[in-house]
Order: sequence, then C-alpha cells, then structure tokens
Amino acid sequence: MFKRIAVIGSGTMGAGIAGQIANAGHPVLLLDLPGEESANSVGDAAVKRLLHSDPPALMHKSAAALITVGNIRDDFDKLADADWVVEAIVERLDIKRDLYQRLNDVVPDNCIVTSNTSTIPISLLVETMPDSFKQRFAITHYFNPVRYMRLLELVRGQDTRDDVMHQLADFNDRELGKGVVSCNDTPGFLGNRVGVFALQVGIDEALKLKLPIEAADALMGRPMGIPKTGVFGLYDLIGIDLMSDVVRSLRSILPPNDAFHAVGAESDIINAMVAAGFTGNKGKGGFYKQSNEGQRLARQLHSGEYKAANEALPQRALVAAQRTADQLEPLTELVKGDDLEAQFCQNVLGRVLGYAASLLGEVTDSAQDIDDAMKLGFNWLRGPFEMIDALGADTVAQLLSATGADVPVALQRNQVFYSAANGVLNVQHADGSNQPVALPEGVVRFHLTRQTLTPLYSNRAASVYVIEDDFRLIEFHSKANALTDESMQMVLKAAQDPGKGILVHNDSQHYSAGVDLNAFLALIDAQDWNGIDQFLARFQQAVAALKYTNAPVVGAPSGLSLGGGFEVLLHCDRLVMHSNSVVGLVESAVGLVPGGGGVKETYLRYFEATGDWNTAAWNAWMKLGYGATASSPKTAERLHYYKPGHDVEVMNRDRLYARSIQELTALSDNYVVKTVPEFTLAGGDILQRMSAFMDEGVAKGDFYPHDKTVAMHIASIICSDDGVEQAASEQDLFKRERDAFVRLAKTPETRARINGLLHEGGVVRN
Repeated sequence: MFKRIAVIGSGTMGAGIAGQIANAGHPVLLLDLPGEESANSVGDAAVKRLLHSDPPALMHKSAAALITVGNIRDDFDKLADADWVVEAIVERLDIKRDLYQRLNDVVPDNCIVTSNTSTIPISLLVETMPDSFKQRFAITHYFNPVRYMRLLELVRGQDTRDDVMHQLADFNDRELGKGVVSCNDTPGFLGNRVGVFALQVGIDEALKLKLPIEAADALMGRPMGIPKTGVFGLYDLIGIDLMSDVVRSLRSILPPNDAFHAVGAESDIINAMVAAGFTGNKGKGGFYKQSNEGQRLARQLHSGEYKAANEALPQRALVAAQRTADQLEPLTELVKGDDLEAQFCQNVLGRVLGYAASLLGEVTDSAQDIDDAMKLGFNWLRGPFEMIDALGADTVAQLLSATGADVPVALQRNQVFYSAANGVLNVQHADGSNQPVALPEGVVRFHLTRQTLTPLYSNRAASVYVIEDDFRLIEFHSKANALTDESMQMVLKAAQDPGKGILVHNDSQHYSAGVDLNAFLALIDAQDWNGIDQFLARFQQAVAALKYTNAPVVGAPSGLSLGGGFEVLLHCDRLVMHSNSVVGLVESAVGLVPGGGGVKETYLRYFEATGDWNTAAWNAWMKLGYGATASSPKTAERLHYYKPGHDVEVMNRDRLYARSIQELTALSDNYVVKTVPEFTLAGGDILQRMSAFMDEGVAKGDFYPHDKTVAMHIASIICSDDGVEQAASEQDLFKRERDAFVRLAKTPETRARINGLLHEGGVVRN
C-alpha cells in the first residue's frame, strides 16, 4: 500500500485525484506552480474548489485536512520520500518530460510515477528517460469527476514492471474504489476513443437526417442505455469548447484509416457557436438555452436559430423508455421501421457498435474491457458488446454494412459475446475464444452473476435468488428501481423463506429513489384513500417481516437510496454502504411523510443515541421535516442512518456483494431474532414548540404554509395528541404514519407538489 503520495498539478483532474486519495483516508501532497498572491495560492484555490463543489468532491469536509498544499519551486524536495507521484499537468509533451527529469533526480528508486494523460502514449512520455524510470512508470487515466466516475484506465509501457502494474491496480481498486481496465498503449486508449466517437456519430447522423436535436437526444439517451442528457445535452454540460479540444486531440493522434476521422473533422457549426460564446451551460447557452421567460429553447442545427424545444419524446423513444433497463426490447424496437427516427437509431447503433467491435484485438483482447470502460467511465447501462448481444451480431453487421462500412471480424463470427455455461459466465476474446469473465478477487457485479442464476421467486419489479451458502438476494429491477406492490411482495417472500440470511442489493446506477409516485398520484386522483392505506400497510408489514425474520439481513446500497428505498434498508440488521451512497427520507419535499416505517425507525435511532424520547422526537422531526440527506456514510452518521463500528463502508461498489456475504456469514452464527421495541410518544410542550418554530419560519419566508402542514403531520406520528407522554407499540407507529400520509394525500397542495415533480420538472413550493 502506498504511504506517501503526491499529485503534481492542481487543476480539475489533479485536485480531483488528490481529493479522492484524501477521501480514502490517505494523506496527499498537492503541488503546483508558485502563485502570484502567495507561494501556494494555486493549490489553496484548488482545495477551496473541492470544498465547495457540487456535487461534493469530498466525502466529508474533514478530508481536506489530509491534503497538504505546496509548490514545485519551494517544496519539490518533499518528493524525496514519496512512493507514488501522480503527474496531472498540462498536456504538453515537452513540459511533462522536463518534469520527469526533475522527478528522476529527487524521488527514491522505489517510487512509482504515473501520468493522468489521456492522449500522449507512454512511448513518447518516457522516450528520453533511463530504463530504471521506465520500469516504474505507467499511465493512470482517471475520469472527471474523479470521486464519481468509476473508471481508471491503467496503461503500461513496454518496460513497466509487473509488480508496478499490480500495485497500482490493487490500490486503485481497493482504496480508491476504481474499476481498473488495463489498456494497450494505443492512441486515445479505450474509454474516450469509443465514447467520443459515439457522441460524434450522434451529431453526424442528426445533421445528415436533419433530425431535431431534442429528438436525437431522446433516442440516444435512456432508450439506448446512455445517460439521459443524450449527445447535445452532454456537449452543453461538458462545454462545447472543451469537447472540441478533445475531438481535435483524438484526431491528431489516431491513425489515418481510423473511422473516427469521418466524424472528427472541424465543424463549422460548432466553431461558430464557440466563437459567439455559445459554449454550453457555462456560456450564453449551447445547443440548448433558456429564454428570458425561462422557456427551454433548442438550436436548429442548419439555421442556427433557437426555437421552443419539443418536450414530447419521439414515439419510438417514448415506447422504449417505458421498459426497464434489463429488458432487451428497447434496442430491438429502436431499429425497427424506416422513418427518420428508426434510421437515426440504425445508423448510430451500427456505427458505434461496429467501431467498438473493430477495436477488439487492437486496444484490448477482451470484449469485457471495452464494456467495462463504457459502463464505468461513461455511465452506459450496458457496454457495446452487451448491446450487440441484445440486438444480435448479425443485425449489427447488417446495420453497419448499410452505412457503407466494413464489418469487423468480431461481428462476422455471428456469435454472442457473453454466454453462461455450468454456472460460469464467459466472454468472447479477440481470437474468438470464450474465457471466463475476469474480475479481481472479491469483485462481483451482480448483473453479470445473474446471468448464471435462475430466480427462486420473481415478478416484473423484483426477484429473489439463492446465492452461495443458501443466502437469498433480493434485487429490485423495476423502472428506476421505484418500489411498487410487486417489489414488496418479493421482500415479503424472501422474509418468509430467508435461508441462512438475506442480502438486499442490486448494482444498478441507483439502488432505489423511492416508492413509485405515479402510482400514488393515480390513487389520489381516484380519491382511493383506502387503496393508499392498504398499499402502505402491505409495505409496512413487508419491512417488518424483513426486520424480524429468523436470519440476518444485510442491505448493500449504492447511488440513490431515498424515501421508500431507504425505508427498506432501515429495517436491515446491517448496512454495507458504498462511499458515494446518497441516503435519506425526502418525502416532505412532495408534501408527504415517510409511510413505510421511516419515521418510526428514525425516531427509534435518535432515542437510542440520546436516551430521551422528547429529544429524539425533536431531532427526528427536524431531519425528516427538512428531508435531510447524506452523500456518504460519513455524513450519514449525523443522521444516525449509518452506525460506525456496526455498519460498513466500502469504497469500491463492485466489492459490496463480497463484503456483504462476509457480514452475513458472521451474523448468521448464533443469530438472535430482534426484539420488537416499545415506543413512548413525546409529550409536554413539544407540539407547541414545533408549531412556533414553523410559524416563525413561515413569517421569515424560510418555509411555505404547506411546509408547516407537512411538518405538523410528521409531529403527529411521534408526539402524543394531548401533551401527555404515552406508550405506543411499533404497530401504533405504523398506523400513525399511514394516517398522516393519507391526510396529506387528500390536500390539493400535496397533489400539486407530486404532480410538479413528475410532470412539471420540479418541486412546487406552496
């Protein structure tokens, strides 16, 4: 393990790398050029950016204390005891080489040096360096933002030692939470080469077919399993000028016969936009912009005019978007027909997937590496070869041929790239052989493992699997993992048949953002108050069955775990939580209260922390009223949603499964079923103090009138009605949650809030 790490260069990437090292609990020296205001002002500014970034670059502000700032004039000698130095300076070969010469004179012989370059081959970087330096040099290419983007492209040089590669891969995997993909020393490596090509193809096809940009984004977004921004929205987000630089860089380093050149030439349209200041979200707008009245406008590619964006999805995208991510129909539906939308999808998928297949054997030998790069580095739901399997290799070959391109050998074989045999998942390699999917020891991606399993119980929303040692795994797989009646049926099934223990886990981008609000809105509009009450009762009894089943239950969340999704986790024995998990009970924002035991469990946890029911009621009321969330286990501690020393934090989400099995195994020895708690409803003047607090906030403009209504409904669950403390059972608390929920559901203000979130693009304040 590295003990003395330094990062040189405190720009966006260098600061992000230093921040992630600090997030992992390791001290790091961050060096840059001497500043004008003070010697270390450049580095100091970088740390300030980390502290105030949105989303947070640091898992807790205290991590900043692990970053020591310096400059390469005064502090270069501090590198004399470094064991790993990361170079993240400007992409200039001459400047990098000069730095390496200085490093070679200072760092110890065992110090590993890596570059974060995304464009310059190792062979050029170390061409002038001695062999002893070349042997401990590699490229560690991180993706921005470093905390959240999981991919690390690890590139070795011709002389790089095996032990150096192993040490870098292991540390980045276990300590920094990265999915490490080994790449050959080829131009553009892997992720950017495929990802940027895909974006350029999307723009090229939209121009050729004269397809509106919002239609292109709607199709080349969620329906294809690519982030919802699509192509043009992502350009605006990153910065059109920055993307132009990336395209130029790739164009300058890729071989002349590479298909990238057909879509990577200088663009008059984009150059004119940049020159006029339309550089995206950071500029005057980009492909999209807001009118003075706040209306979303879309640029017409050929005229340059802006018109009101057509918010209606193309029918083809609308149909595909209704299906869940693990179903194959969206891709096959997208390429049917001969209308413009179908032609766009056919050409994009044919060209992009064909290009990925052409790189097999050049950039890497395994289809898995290319898939991993796109899923970990670009947030694709499926990698190119998983998409080829969904469509069929012969179909992709036909789509590619229709564009006039040659079909690569990997597609000519017309074989699936992933196949399960005897409980093992295999992946195709460049030579056509099928070899087991390769993952480091302790790394498990359940969406791959699932292909070798048959569910014990299953419906449209969730499944229960038997996994090793007779444990059960509950996986939610509804659209966006929103919880429905069917989801909770599977929770109840697992609780009734727990085997040796239950793991609640999925490796989707988000564990669950909560209960399906569309279903609630439909019940509200039908005035089916009994239907709402019965749904909540079934939800509550399912989580209660989970809590009191006769075997341990571990919840392993990553991404968003909010609302009803987090209520399931609150009823587990232990959490094994990914470091980037966002957790909390956010129902108050839409005018509701947590109705699946969330109020009850939050109240209980604050009592366990304070020993006083009135103090617990006030603290729980405040956190639930504000809809407080935490963006990491460390920040979840203050909400008592994460118990240090009991729950477990894991930096690499691919290690959640294996660590959870360890915890289940430990808990299953001599497991004792939990005792049902008894509660006391808070009394005294607490209701009056809560009401006065809300009145003052409304008067000052901090709250809206309905905020008080919601807050007092939360209070009604945990406080007695007459100010006299009284005993209450867990079922009493469940009933009070349901009653408060239904009363709020009957208010027009709550309906307006739910409708605003679902259909108007934001939460209504009223």
